[in-house]
Amino acid sequence: MPKLHWEDFKPGAVAIYGPRLVTREEIVAFAAEFDPQPMHLDEAAASATLLGGLGASGWQICCLLMRMIADGFVLDSTSMGAPGIDEVRWLKPLRPGTQIRVRATVLDTRASNSRPAMGFVKFQYEVLDDQDAVLTTMVSSTMLVRREAGAAQ
Repeated sequence: MPKLHWEDFKPGAVAIYGPRLVTREEIVAFAAEFDPQPMHLDEAAASATLLGGLGASGWQICCLLMRMIADGFVLDSTSMGAPGIDEVRWLKPLRPGTQIRVRATVLDTRASNSRPAMGFVKFQYEVLDDQDAVLTTMVSSTMLVRREAGAAQ
Protein backbone atom coordinates (compact mmCIF):
# COMPACT_ATOMS: atom_id res chain seq x y z
CA MET A 1 0.00 0.00 0.00
CA PRO A 2 1.47 3.39 -0.98
CA LYS A 3 2.69 5.47 1.93
CA LEU A 4 3.05 8.97 0.48
CA HIS A 5 -0.01 11.15 -0.04
CA TRP A 6 -0.45 14.77 -1.13
CA GLU A 7 -0.19 15.97 2.47
CA ASP A 8 3.33 14.50 2.79
CA PHE A 9 4.85 17.02 0.36
CA LYS A 10 5.66 20.49 1.70
CA PRO A 11 6.93 23.49 -0.30
CA GLY A 12 10.69 23.79 0.04
CA ALA A 13 11.27 20.11 0.79
CA VAL A 14 14.24 18.62 -1.07
CA ALA A 15 15.08 14.98 -1.76
CA ILE A 16 17.96 13.38 -3.65
CA TYR A 17 17.55 10.19 -5.70
CA GLY A 18 20.24 8.02 -7.22
CA PRO A 19 23.06 7.70 -8.02
CA ARG A 20 23.07 6.00 -11.40
CA LEU A 21 26.04 5.46 -13.68
CA VAL A 22 25.36 6.19 -17.36
CA THR A 23 27.50 4.21 -19.80
CA ARG A 24 28.54 4.85 -23.38
CA GLU A 25 26.71 1.68 -24.41
CA GLU A 26 23.43 2.95 -22.91
CA ILE A 27 23.80 6.32 -24.61
CA VAL A 28 24.46 4.80 -28.04
CA ALA A 29 21.73 2.15 -27.69
CA PHE A 30 19.10 4.72 -26.69
CA ALA A 31 20.15 7.04 -29.51
CA ALA A 32 20.14 4.26 -32.10
CA GLU A 33 16.54 3.43 -31.26
CA PHE A 34 15.00 6.79 -30.36
CA ASP A 35 17.23 9.78 -31.27
CA PRO A 36 19.70 8.77 -33.99
CA GLN A 37 21.54 12.06 -34.28
CA PRO A 38 25.34 11.89 -34.77
CA MET A 39 26.12 13.66 -31.47
CA HIS A 40 24.51 10.74 -29.61
CA LEU A 41 25.93 7.90 -31.71
CA ASP A 42 29.53 8.53 -32.67
CA GLU A 43 32.42 10.23 -30.86
CA ALA A 44 34.07 11.58 -34.03
CA ALA A 45 30.84 13.01 -35.43
CA ALA A 46 29.87 14.35 -32.00
CA SER A 47 33.15 16.26 -31.65
CA ALA A 48 32.11 18.42 -34.63
CA THR A 49 28.79 19.42 -32.99
CA LEU A 50 27.88 21.96 -30.31
CA LEU A 51 28.19 19.17 -27.74
CA GLY A 52 31.89 18.82 -28.55
CA GLY A 53 31.78 15.10 -27.86
CA LEU A 54 29.45 12.18 -27.33
CA GLY A 55 26.49 13.07 -25.13
CA ALA A 56 23.20 11.46 -24.16
CA SER A 57 20.00 12.52 -25.85
CA GLY A 58 18.03 14.98 -23.76
CA TRP A 59 15.10 12.59 -24.04
CA GLN A 60 17.23 9.83 -22.54
CA ILE A 61 18.03 12.12 -19.61
CA CYS A 62 14.30 12.68 -19.10
CA CYS A 63 13.73 8.91 -19.14
CA LEU A 64 16.52 8.39 -16.61
CA LEU A 65 15.07 11.14 -14.43
CA MET A 66 11.65 9.44 -14.55
CA ARG A 67 13.14 6.10 -13.56
CA MET A 68 15.06 7.63 -10.67
CA ILE A 69 12.03 9.44 -9.25
CA ALA A 70 9.85 6.36 -9.81
CA ASP A 71 12.28 4.32 -7.72
CA GLY A 72 12.77 7.21 -5.29
CA PHE A 73 9.18 8.05 -4.40
CA VAL A 74 6.54 7.72 -7.11
CA LEU A 75 6.10 3.96 -6.78
CA ASP A 76 5.66 4.38 -3.01
CA SER A 77 3.08 7.13 -3.39
CA THR A 78 -0.54 7.59 -4.34
CA SER A 79 0.53 9.19 -7.63
CA MET A 80 -2.23 9.47 -10.20
CA GLY A 81 0.16 10.59 -12.94
CA ALA A 82 0.90 14.08 -14.19
CA PRO A 83 -1.05 16.58 -16.26
CA GLY A 84 2.09 17.38 -18.27
CA ILE A 85 5.50 18.98 -18.07
CA ASP A 86 5.79 22.74 -17.67
CA GLU A 87 9.42 23.05 -18.70
CA VAL A 88 12.52 21.05 -19.60
CA ARG A 89 15.97 22.58 -20.02
CA TRP A 90 19.07 20.75 -21.22
CA LEU A 91 21.92 22.82 -19.83
CA LYS A 92 25.02 20.61 -20.14
CA PRO A 93 25.75 17.35 -21.93
CA LEU A 94 25.54 14.05 -20.10
CA ARG A 95 28.79 12.26 -20.96
CA PRO A 96 29.49 8.54 -20.89
CA GLY A 97 30.79 7.32 -17.53
CA THR A 98 28.97 10.01 -15.56
CA GLN A 99 27.20 9.17 -12.32
CA ILE A 100 24.00 11.19 -12.02
CA ARG A 101 21.56 12.00 -9.23
CA VAL A 102 18.21 13.80 -9.21
CA ARG A 103 17.42 16.61 -6.79
CA ALA A 104 13.66 17.06 -6.38
CA THR A 105 12.41 20.28 -4.80
CA VAL A 106 8.75 20.82 -3.95
CA LEU A 107 7.83 24.21 -5.37
CA ASP A 108 4.14 24.31 -4.52
CA THR A 109 1.16 22.24 -3.46
CA ARG A 110 -2.50 22.86 -4.09
CA ALA A 111 -5.71 20.95 -3.58
CA SER A 112 -7.76 20.26 -6.68
CA ASN A 113 -10.81 22.50 -7.00
CA SER A 114 -12.76 20.04 -9.13
CA ARG A 115 -11.66 16.78 -7.48
CA PRO A 116 -11.43 17.09 -3.69
CA ALA A 117 -9.89 13.62 -3.35
CA MET A 118 -6.66 14.76 -5.02
CA GLY A 119 -4.06 17.49 -4.98
CA PHE A 120 -1.16 18.71 -7.10
CA VAL A 121 2.50 18.86 -6.11
CA LYS A 122 4.71 20.97 -8.35
CA PHE A 123 8.34 19.83 -8.44
CA GLN A 124 11.54 21.18 -9.86
CA TYR A 125 13.81 18.31 -10.79
CA GLU A 126 17.53 18.81 -11.40
CA VAL A 127 19.75 16.14 -12.90
CA LEU A 128 23.19 16.53 -11.32
CA ASP A 129 26.49 15.06 -12.41
CA ASP A 130 29.18 13.75 -10.07
CA GLN A 131 30.56 17.31 -9.68
CA ASP A 132 27.09 18.67 -8.71
CA ALA A 133 26.76 20.55 -12.01
CA VAL A 134 23.15 20.81 -13.16
CA LEU A 135 22.76 19.04 -16.50
CA THR A 136 18.99 19.18 -16.93
CA THR A 137 16.05 20.82 -15.19
CA MET A 138 12.40 19.88 -15.40
CA VAL A 139 9.34 21.44 -13.79
CA SER A 140 6.26 19.24 -13.55
CA SER A 141 3.28 18.60 -11.30
CA THR A 142 2.20 15.24 -9.92
CA MET A 143 -1.39 14.42 -8.99
CA LEU A 144 -1.67 12.60 -5.65
CA VAL A 145 -4.50 11.20 -3.57
CA ARG A 146 -5.33 13.20 -0.43
CA ARG A 147 -5.64 11.41 2.89
CA GLU A 148 -8.45 13.71 3.91
CA ALA A 149 -10.42 14.41 0.77
CA GLY A 150 -12.03 17.80 0.87
CA ALA A 151 -10.27 18.86 4.07
CA ALA A 152 -9.30 22.50 4.41
CA GLN A 153 -5.63 23.23 3.75
